[in-house]
Amino acid sequence: MLPLIDWHPHAPLQRLHLDWLHQAGVEVAVLRLDLIDPLISGNKWFKLTEHLRAAHQAGADGLISLGGAHSNHLHALAAAGKRFGFATVGLLRGHPQQTPTTLDLERYGMQLHWLGFAGYRARHEPGFWQPWQALYPNLHQVPEGGGGLAGALGCKSLVNQVREQLATVGWDDYDGWWLAAGTGTTLAGLMLGEAGRRRVYGALAVPEDHGVAPQVEAILQAGGLLARNVELIDASRGGFARVDDALLGFMRASEAASGLPLEPLYTAKALMALEQAVKEGLITRGRRLVFVHTGGLQGRRGFA
Repeated sequence: MLPLIDWHPHAPLQRLHLDWLHQAGVEVAVLRLDLIDPLISGNKWFKLTEHLRAAHQAGADGLISLGGAHSNHLHALAAAGKRFGFATVGLLRGHPQQTPTTLDLERYGMQLHWLGFAGYRARHEPGFWQPWQALYPNLHQVPEGGGGLAGALGCKSLVNQVREQLATVGWDDYDGWWLAAGTGTTLAGLMLGEAGRRRVYGALAVPEDHGVAPQVEAILQAGGLLARNVELIDASRGGFARVDDALLGFMRASEAASGLPLEPLYTAKALMALEQAVKEGLITRGRRLVFVHTGGLQGRRGFA
């Protein structure tokens, strides 16, 4: 049976120093989820915690979930399975290929099944999980990206992590959050934790038609939250995993100026969208924002 895992990693809060922030009079502190662990990095662990608790309570032996060939979620899940001693199975989009991520998944002991593209698109259809439940009856099913209300509830604790560290960055309060959103699960968790007190800005790493807004709304309704202090901003640059020279140039320049490591799919897009929002006046002088570094640096290997 999957053990009850008592691990509560701490992410440091650090000030971000960039010329365009200083010139605009905007202060940003980064919640460095990328530093919680060398392997189980970023927001992915927090999205897994309540799923792991549910699996333990159900007497499951491990977890089965979905993702792509560069999936940060599957990478964190496989690494956690190896460290804490539980079985993991990954259902992957597309056809068999070797990437730095999939090689890690296999090395960490995850059993991989490639679904093709049509098979992966069927993941939202009724009955999708039935054959996998029959094949792995003792595994707990986790939605893509660790999503759903359980994933969001695991991210609520990030609010307290920030509040407990405000003095370390010289703040007594803050005005809101800024983070990349892929499924919207972490964003919804922050909204649940804030309960409407502070605005949460989600920089969409996927186009609007990927359904982040309705997914967030479904989580908030399931969590019983009435307040909707949120703003979603298109930061996808035309599509998920769409990378261009302007983005890569911004990423490299920002890393050199600040020392903050980024990756092009989520954190660099989110920071680039923040710069645009600051320059357009959406974020005004005197505001203090917490930028969530959601990790995912392992995925950068696919862009080397």
